Amino acid sequence: MSKAITLGFPLLLIVALGGTALAQSPASAGAGFEKKEFTYEDFAKGRFSDVVTVTGPGKLIFLSGTGAWDETTGAPLFKDNFMEQCRYSYGVVRKRLAAHAATMNDVVRQTAYIVDVRNQADYGKCRAEAFQGAPLPASTGVYVSALGVPYMLFEVEITAAVAK
Repeated sequence: MSKAITLGFPLLLIVALGGTALAQSPASAGAGFEKKEFTYEDFAKGRFSDVVTVTGPGKLIFLSGTGAWDETTGAPLFKDNFMEQCRYSYGVVRKRLAAHAATMNDVVRQTAYIVDVRNQADYGKCRAEAFQGAPLPASTGVYVSALGVPYMLFEVEITAAVAK
């Protein structure tokens, strides 16, 4: 599913649980700014966008929280295996970025959500594998007691930027 809207500046973007609200100045509409949402997973349709791109002089790509779950049912994969969940998640990130002509080299920001601080060393190894040869982005690691899907141990949000 893909939908596009054209916006002008100034732009106020408000993100709320379950959706995105946009406000714009009517006088500046149509100034060549475009935002598109993409949903690839059947279970996600109507819940959130897997990827949001914003295009102007460059293109920003926003990936929603990406974890190791079945793309059709949303069932978690690799129950109780942090490393496999982490590797799978970054594999999905690479696939989503490629769909928008981007690579791990284009990632500018990531936020990783990790269940159990004891997974820190494994996260460091997994992240090094994922970004091998690519510049490391601005990053935040957040330790949480649980994620939105039972048995999930890892989830990552990504922002990338590419030339238009």
